[in-house]
Amino acid sequence: MPSNHLFQYSVVSALMDGVAETGIPLSELLTHGEHGLGTFRHMVGEMIILDGVIYDMKPDGSVIALDKDACAEQTAPFAMITDFKPTVTASKQIPSKDSFTETLSKLLPATNNHYLVYRIGGTFKSVTVRTVGGQLSPGESLAELGKRQASHTFHDIKGTIIGFRSPAFMQGISVAGDHLHFLAATRDSGGHVLALEGDGDLEVSAARIAAVNLQLPTDDDAYNQAKLVRDDEGIAAVEG
Repeated sequence: MPSNHLFQYSVVSALMDGVAETGIPLSELLTHGEHGLGTFRHMVGEMIILDGVIYDMKPDGSVIALDKDACAEQTAPFAMITDFKPTVTASKQIPSKDSFTETLSKLLPATNNHYLVYRIGGTFKSVTVRTVGGQLSPGESLAELGKRQASHTFHDIKGTIIGFRSPAFMQGISVAGDHLHFLAATRDSGGHVLALEGDGDLEVSAARIAAVNLQLPTDDDAYNQAKLVRDDEGIAAVEG
């Protein structure tokens, strides 16, 4: 797959409606890139794909790297991935998650209606993450899972944040705005980023997404019967 072309499996609205029984094999997902995020079957935990390795971020904040056998056996009901080749790299101070929004817009101007991909590396004063524990029954919605999500705050921690910015008109297909996942340099903690505070300069690399390949689930009755409606309030509540 060409660099900075986004491959996405399924849509966020399907997760909101609880479609998470089947998905794309992780081994197949990795053929589309080495930089991404998503979730696992039944929405158990958070996924980050860093340098071609898939990490499973557990509800307790711990992390395990998945080997080839695990990738051949497991599936993702939703994922975004690309072969990331930065077109801009800069050292920036990022005092908050909100400030990063402005920083990225300045690094890649005139991209309001485009997907962006990025990576942030360095030492953070704090990173607050959440993970979801998975469905307790078939078809349980992401909004319901969000009510049971666990959050953890890591202090004075070195690591990497990877993410995607999706344009507002793609809400429900993706998560409009910035969607970030964090992985500690020690590879033993991480999660979906709710808040962050950088410690000094952080290295930010980014690129505009040139094209989007959206693969929808086939032979999946749950997906075919799902009510795929745009739920701004629900997405904001669980994606932060």
